Amino acid sequence: MSDQPKYRRILLKLSGEALMGEADYGIDPKVIGRLADEIIEVQKIGMQVGVVIGGGNIFRGAGLAAAGMDRVTGDHMGMLATVMNALAMQDAIEKRGGFARVMSAIQIHDVAEDFIRRRAIRHIEKGRIVLFAAGTGNPFFTTDSAAALRAIEVGADLLLKATKVDGVYTADPAKHSDAKRFEQLTYDQVIERKLAVMDTAAIALCRDHRMPLRIYDMTVPGNLMRIMHGEPIGTLVDAS
Repeated sequence: MSDQPKYRRILLKLSGEALMGEADYGIDPKVIGRLADEIIEVQKIGMQVGVVIGGGNIFRGAGLAAAGMDRVTGDHMGMLATVMNALAMQDAIEKRGGFARVMSAIQIHDVAEDFIRRRAIRHIEKGRIVLFAAGTGNPFFTTDSAAALRAIEVGADLLLKATKVDGVYTADPAKHSDAKRFEQLTYDQVIERKLAVMDTAAIALCRDHRMPLRIYDMTVPGNLMRIMHGEPIGTLVDAS
C-alpha cells in the first residue's frame, strides 16, 4: 500500500438505505456519523470529495410508481428525499469540523445551492465536500446515473459505490453460498451478464467516458481510506 493517495478527486455514491443502519426507515445517527468521519478522514489527506446520496430510506420513486402513484410525481418525491439526506450528511460533516456544501439539481434556494458545474469544481478545489442532491433533476433517472454524471462533470478520477456487500458476485452471496466475487470486470461484462452493480444507463455512461468504478463494502471501517491508498478492495469495473 502506498503512503501517498492513489487518486486526487473521487465521487462517492451512497445509497439511502445505507443510512438506515438496522432501522426500517430514516437515518441512523451512528451510521451517518461514521460515514462522515471516513469522508473527512480521506479529505484531510488531500482528497477532493464529491458525494451523491440516494433517497431510498425515505422515498423511492420507482417503488411509489409500482404502488400506483404517477411515476414523475414519485420521482420528484424521491429527489426531495435525497435533499434531506444530503442536508443530514452536511450537518454530520460540519459537526466534525469539516466543510460541506449541498448542491441541488432542482431549485430549492433556502436550503441548498443550485448545481452549477464550475461552482461545484471550485468548492471541491477549495477543500469543501460537495453533496450533490436531487439526482439529475429529471424523472426516470436513478441516483446511480446521477453519480456517474456528476463524477464525469467534475472530473473525478474514480467513482465509488458504497454498498453492504464486498464487491460484485456471480450471484447473490446471501442466497448462494457458491457465489464467487469478481475482482475486476469490464463495463460490457457488467451489462451483458446483467450484474447488479448499477443501472445500465449509469454503466453505459461510465463506459462511454472511461470512468472507473469500484464497488466496496462500506460497513467495514477504514475501507474507504484503504482504497485511496491503492488497496484492491471490492470489485473494479473499468475498460481493461
